[in-house]
Amino acid sequence: MCCACSRLSSLPPEPYESGATIDIPLDTHSTKDVKAKEKELKEKEAELKRREQFYSRIYFAFVLAAGIVIEEKNWPSFFPVIHNDIANEIPIHLQKIMYVAFATLIGLVVCLLYNAVAATAAWSKGYGLIIWLLAVIYILTGIPGGFYLWYSPLYKAARTDSALRFGTFFLGYSVHIAFCVLAAVAPGFFFREGSITGILAALVIFPNDRALGSLNNIALTTKLNCSNPISSKPKPCLIPGLKLQQVFMYFRGSGKAAEMKREAARRTMMSAL
Repeated sequence: MCCACSRLSSLPPEPYESGATIDIPLDTHSTKDVKAKEKELKEKEAELKRREQFYSRIYFAFVLAAGIVIEEKNWPSFFPVIHNDIANEIPIHLQKIMYVAFATLIGLVVCLLYNAVAATAAWSKGYGLIIWLLAVIYILTGIPGGFYLWYSPLYKAARTDSALRFGTFFLGYSVHIAFCVLAAVAPGFFFREGSITGILAALVIFPNDRALGSLNNIALTTKLNCSNPISSKPKPCLIPGLKLQQVFMYFRGSGKAAEMKREAARRTMMSAL
């Protein structure tokens, strides 16, 4: 045993070269597998994109066939809050009616905002905070109410030529006309004094405070002019009545009245069944 150890220890050391390189064989099969998997993943991703485009085309084809319009908010352009594209979506023979209806809606917005200015001035004169709060409530309810009650139904009725949507417009616009009449007169039993600018409110405020009364008179004049955007003469609630008459004449002349009766009867029968 000792002789074997001495023989092993007497072996000369192996030569070592400082500049020599050591070749380590790489596994070429693993790199090929990684590249193959990457290629497979890219192919699957491209296939998923093709399927997504295919199904989206089918979806939009079904939407167009069903007459469903996807409404994107586009007005006003700097801060879109509603969808409004009269020139491209409304038939030519109804575009004039829709433009006047849109001008009436803008006039309603201007009237309510100016009314809030007059209520703020009255509040600063000591008429109480409640009238300013009521003026804000008129804005928060009147503007969305005008849009959803009558403008949006009229827009959709003109775009799709639906008889039932015309009926919805008539109901909503009747409420709008009633509000215009009450706001122009501003009776004390309906509106708190100073919360809305009207004939009676201006007559009560002007003897006590001429500056505030003058502001109410200006606001009332603005309200009357905005209620008739196509005329420079103040005619309170005339343009809503004319607008209602124009739509009603088209409604009757195009045979939509009879169509609405038939459609309502059919829906009633279907719901009963």
